[in-house]
Amino acid sequence: MAGGATAVAAAAGVAGWRAWAHRAGANAPEVRIGDGSTGPKDMAWIPGGVFLMGSDHALARFDERPAHAVRVHGFWMDATHVTNAQFADFVRQTGYVTTAERKPDWDTVRVQLPPGTPRPPDEVLVPGAMVFTGTRAPVRLDDYGQWWRYVPGAEWRHPHGRGSTIAGKEDHPVVQVSHQDAQAYARWAGKRLATEAEWEFAARGGLEQATYAWGDDMAPDGERRANYWDTRERRFPVVRPEAGGAAGTTPVRSFPANGYGLHDMTGNAWQWVADWYRADYFAQQARAARGPIEDPRGPADCFDPADPGVPPGAPKRVIRGGSFLCNVDYCLSFRPSARRGCDPYSPMSHLGFRLVRDA
Repeated sequence: MAGGATAVAAAAGVAGWRAWAHRAGANAPEVRIGDGSTGPKDMAWIPGGVFLMGSDHALARFDERPAHAVRVHGFWMDATHVTNAQFADFVRQTGYVTTAERKPDWDTVRVQLPPGTPRPPDEVLVPGAMVFTGTRAPVRLDDYGQWWRYVPGAEWRHPHGRGSTIAGKEDHPVVQVSHQDAQAYARWAGKRLATEAEWEFAARGGLEQATYAWGDDMAPDGERRANYWDTRERRFPVVRPEAGGAAGTTPVRSFPANGYGLHDMTGNAWQWVADWYRADYFAQQARAARGPIEDPRGPADCFDPADPGVPPGAPKRVIRGGSFLCNVDYCLSFRPSARRGCDPYSPMSHLGFRLVRDA
């Protein structure tokens, strides 16, 4: 299959590949979940192949364009996000202290701020993390600082601050973990973070260029297929008690798996991947391509001109999949092609991860 795809893509470009892939993708992929003997336990086999990465859909942001042919080789992927219970086991066995539990390092923080920003006093540089706090009433959606706040004491055990808890949420995705924390867990588990290409191939579940991980209809037969903010029920980012309270994660496996047996590839919590983030990376890839790009590993540097107040070249890693906050009015990122860049040392209350293992 891959050889035929290469020939089509080289001969006819993306348009020819799109038509070929539509015909070739008629058969549903086989679901293989490892049981510890025939494959790594609770990991799904992702067979690899050639696919169109990114999107030219009307909903796609500029950093998702253009769609371009990529080949990835087979690998295993966690069927779910890493959960609170799994992360707790890691911490018990290793004594690991997460980024959010340590005093922020000014040299790490200042690269995300405009040049010349003065160093704050030590009493401001306290352990904590970014927390979605919402608003009491509808607001304009051009300033996310209205509904996000740095909360001292927020970390993975207390994702919304010292008064919060994960008790009873052992099967929810762990959040408030930095890219560094995810890498530490991966080394302990004998796994690694997926590349951005591997992640998108897996998230699509064999559906070539579908808008969502389950198809082109956001709510087929009126059913939600992911944990996202439904603006038909309440306006974003209002969290008044009478409006249903604050949004949050749901247990993993709350929604049907995709074609490869993966749950929550979109919605619930964003997921760290391995690559550095450049907003123009897909455009660079497409210009240089002469057929499907083999196992791309991401750019060597970062570029994000769309984040106000942050230098365009500040370090950022790619996050994928969207979260429980994504919605049709503000962040329609519970789509396989959606991508963002995030400070690798910035834990957030809607950001977790899952891992992969080589074949």
